[in-house]
Amino acid sequence: MKEYEDQVEGRNSVLELLESGKDINKIFITKGEMHGSISKIIALAKERKIIIIQKDKKQMEEMAQNKNYQGVIAIVPPYEYCEIDDILQEANKREEDSFILILDGIEDPHNLGSIIRTAETAGVHGIIIPKRRSATVNSTVNKVSSGAVEHMKIARVTNITDAIEKLKTEGLWICGTDGMAEQNYYTQDLTGPLGIVIGSEGQGIGEKVKNHCDFLVKIPMKGKITSLNASVSAGIVIYEAVKQRERKGSK
Repeated sequence: MKEYEDQVEGRNSVLELLESGKDINKIFITKGEMHGSISKIIALAKERKIIIIQKDKKQMEEMAQNKNYQGVIAIVPPYEYCEIDDILQEANKREEDSFILILDGIEDPHNLGSIIRTAETAGVHGIIIPKRRSATVNSTVNKVSSGAVEHMKIARVTNITDAIEKLKTEGLWICGTDGMAEQNYYTQDLTGPLGIVIGSEGQGIGEKVKNHCDFLVKIPMKGKITSLNASVSAGIVIYEAVKQRERKGSK
């Protein structure tokens, strides 16, 4: 149903949304679902004067975009993407070296949601995605991210290589992930202002994007399977950067 395209589903995701202070048009709740965290959702919604509508289970199932919507659906305005400058300002505000994720061709919303969740927990300042050949932020992404979308700055750009060049002018080093790279991810210096590029599982980083990276790293594969899920790859490299940055900061 087009009316409900921009919606957030699931108790944790809706709670995160309410606590973030972002706009919510209305909240739908399954009749009879008044226990546990639903009570907290209702209390917060009333506090913020958000309309609450109860519907029967069948109506809610027709409205839901995910099977596991847990009896609650919030209708929200379309997701507001930010600008690259907003991400850079976030790093300045935290008084930290810029730490940015650039996604090239992540088309699966589940992967995008998982990457956003990992990036948010790791303290990444923002994520850049392309307008074409990429999943967009929708209810599935929000659900998989466990509400991390509400705390992460995401810029949607026309051209990834132009975005990379802008980051370079701002002093960031750009690290691309590529299975054919000579350097392992854990032997590369990942401290300082950094942008990490993650490509799709099938195609990896596009050749043009690869050529704009300052250096490339690989995750060594020891088994018979020669590729990792994109969100797993992102998590491995992101947390290597976190480890190195913390070590450097403690010296």
